[in-house]
Amino acid sequence: MTEKISTLEVRQRLGDILNRVARRNDQFIIERKGKPLAAVVPVERLEQMRRAARIHLLRVLERQESKVSPKQADRLADEAKHGARKRNHR
Repeated sequence: MTEKISTLEVRQRLGDILNRVARRNDQFIIERKGKPLAAVVPVERLEQMRRAARIHLLRVLERQESKVSPKQADRLADEAKHGARKRNHR
């Protein structure tokens, strides 16, 4: 279950939140002034998301005519990630 919590709640209940994430696989969306700011998810979920993104990128690249090495694919993924972060900060 994903629960929305404020930054103030995070400061007040960090230990409880971390325990719930680690033990019950709960997920939290941290909001500031009602706007989503960050997420707290179990490490396993984060790794699943990373693997899925990498697999998706490799499939897209495989469909292209030129071959891309796994190292190049990682570099492209990092560039895309950093580009998305820059767009989100605007």
